This record gives sequence, structure tokens and C-alpha cells, in this order.
Amino acid sequence: MTAERILLVTGASRGIGAAVARAAAPAGYDVAINYARDRAAAAEVAAEVVSAGRRALLVQADVAREDEVRRLYAEIDEKLGRLTHLVNNAGIVGRSSRLDAADAATIRSVIDLNVTGAILVAREAIKRMSTKNGGGGGAIVNLSSAAATIGSPGEFVWYAASKAAIDAFTLGLAREVATEGVRVNAVSPGLIETEIHASSGQPDRVARMGPLIPMRRAGTAEEVAEAILWLLSEKASYVTGANIRVAGGR
Repeated sequence: MTAERILLVTGASRGIGAAVARAAAPAGYDVAINYARDRAAAAEVAAEVVSAGRRALLVQADVAREDEVRRLYAEIDEKLGRLTHLVNNAGIVGRSSRLDAADAATIRSVIDLNVTGAILVAREAIKRMSTKNGGGGGAIVNLSSAAATIGSPGEFVWYAASKAAIDAFTLGLAREVATEGVRVNAVSPGLIETEIHASSGQPDRVARMGPLIPMRRAGTAEEVAEAILWLLSEKASYVTGANIRVAGGR
């Protein structure tokens, strides 16, 4: 791997993505902070990266769109350098409901971003990291979810399906590039205190479900970020194709 560490975090303006970006800077990463809409929130994260002594690059892009993914990487190439690390975090759940009450637009938007978008982002990362492509190696962490094995009935089964796809993708890609200096792993958060619950129409979800978790509480974005930073690091040098569940026993 190259000495310079350049990390892209998609969906980094809030929640787990923001927590990863904040934690990565003191660990020695320059960070490309991708966001879809909230530039002000992303700028706050970037300011913390800079205050930790690292470079930060704000890049707006809808990573469900191939043209915007290409533009995102072009900006990173030009302004930070060749990518060495990726946290594939951008994702949505859509409005919570039973499947028979969900509309096609909601389902399609979740699959487009959570699955197709994540795969496109990883594809461009491999073009830069893989030794086969002239890169110096690297590490990718995909954000899955405990929902992939729970199924999320009555809430968002399409989201659970999207994350099950990420599990399969992580394993396959890890094996595909295992001899090319690139490690690919996943983290599966459980119930975490982020804005994603309110966006699904369930602002009380954490308070309601927290006591049902074996540890009797929701997790924090920072707790998930710790697992992600470990997988990015050389401390996990023999770990690829793994999926760490950060879910309080759920």
C-alpha cells in the first residue's frame, strides 16, 4: 500500500458517515466527504477533518448515478490524489410500511442507491486501488445492516433486501481482488442513533426499540465508526470478506 492514505466516505454529512470522517482524520487519513444535499452539514465535518491536521474535500454527488460517481472520483483524483480507502456508506430506507403499501418509486430509489450506487462506487475504487490497475492496494468497507438477516418485516423489507445484496457483493468482491492488494469487508449496524429513523417516518424508533435489544440500548454512530476504522487499518491486514455485526447482540 502507498504511504499516503486518501479516504472517500459516501454519505458523510451525517450519521455513521460523518462519524467515520471525524475519526479518520486523527488516524491519518485525508478525507473526501461526499454528500447529496446538505452542504452545510458536510462542511462542518470537513472543518473537523482540517482541524485535526488533514486535508478535506467536499464533493456533492448522487452516487446512485453513474455520471455523478465518475465526477466524484475525477474531483478526488485531481484534488487529493489516488484513492486508497473507501467507506461505502450512502444509503436510504424509504418510508416505512408493509410491502403491499410501498410504491415502486420508493423501492427503486432504495435499490438504486443502496445496491447499484454502492457497486458503482466500489468499481471506481478498484480501478484506483488494485495492483492489477497500477494502484498500491487499499481497503473498502461496505455498510450493510443487521436488517439483512432480520428482514425488517412491517417496516422496510426492500431495504433489508438491499443490504443482503451488499453482503453477497462484499464477499464476492473480496475474493475477486484478494490477490490485488485490496481488502473488502462489511459492517452491519443494528439499531443506531441516527437521523435515518426519522427519515423513514419513525422518529420514536430508537426509544421504542432500544429496550428490546439484548444490551438494552441503541448504539452510536461513533461505535460503528470504530469497527470501520479497524477494518480500514493495517491491524486488519488478514481480514477480507468479513462482516462485523455492530448490533448490541441483536
